[in-house]
Amino acid sequence: MDNYRNRNNKYRRYKAYVSVLGTTQLHRHNPYIVAWWSAAFPGFGHLLLSKYLRGFALFIWEVFVNYQARINLAMVDTFRGHIELAKYDLHPRWALMYIPVYLFGIWDSYRTAVDMNNLYLLAEHEDAPYNTFSIGSIEINYLDKRTPVLSVIWSLFMPGLGQLHIHRILTAFFALIWTIVFLYASHALEAVHFLFLGDIPRATQVLDRQWLLYMPSMWGFAVYDSYVNTVENNQLYESEQRKFLIKNYQSPEFQIRRGKVVER
Repeated sequence: MDNYRNRNNKYRRYKAYVSVLGTTQLHRHNPYIVAWWSAAFPGFGHLLLSKYLRGFALFIWEVFVNYQARINLAMVDTFRGHIELAKYDLHPRWALMYIPVYLFGIWDSYRTAVDMNNLYLLAEHEDAPYNTFSIGSIEINYLDKRTPVLSVIWSLFMPGLGQLHIHRILTAFFALIWTIVFLYASHALEAVHFLFLGDIPRATQVLDRQWLLYMPSMWGFAVYDSYVNTVENNQLYESEQRKFLIKNYQSPEFQIRRGKVVER
C-alpha cells in the first residue's frame, strides 16, 4: 500500500482509501445533520465524518462526565415534571464541566463537515486514482455493493452489526462493545425478561435510568451511520467501476454529443 501511495504522490487529495480495517472516503455531508448527531451524543458527528480518534475521545468523555454529573437522571425527572428533583440529581462540579466540551463537539463537527465538503469537491475535481482492494494477514477488504436495508436491519438487531456488514470495522467494534456495556449496566435485557413474564412493575424497577438513556442515541446512530455509509460505498463502487470500464473497454472514438452517440 505504501508503494501505491509513492507511485501516486503527485496527487494532493484522494477521494477514498481501502484498508483492511475499512473503507474511508470523502463524500458530502449535511453539516446540520452532523451537528445534530453531536448534540444527540458527543462524538457521533465526528464518527460520521470518519474522524475516529476525535469521535472516540468525545464519546468516552460523554459517558464518563454525563454519568458523574447525573445528567440523564435529571433529564428523566424533568420529562416527568419533577423539576425540583431534577435539580437535586445534578452534580454541579461535573455538570459545569460538561457544558463547554459538549458545545465544542457540536461546533467542531459542523466546522469539520464544512471543511470536508470542500475537500470532497477538490478531490472530485482532481480525480486521483485510489485502491479498491486490500489484503493483509488478518483481513481482506474490497469495494463492493451492499444492500442498505440489510445494514439497517442488522443495526436494529444490535448496533455494530450493520457496520460489520459494510466492513466498517473500527466503528463496528466500538458500537458493539459500548452497546454491551449499556445493556448490562442498564439491566435492559433483565427488564425485557420480566416484561415477557408480565411483571411490569418489576421490569420498571430493575432499570437503571442513567445508563438506559444512552441507548436510544446508540441505536439511532448505528442505523443512520450504516445506511448512509452503505449508500456512499455503493456510489463509490459504481464510480470506480465506471472509470475502469471507460478506460479499458470504451473505444477512444466513442463520443456523446447533444444526447446522441457519435462514432468517428
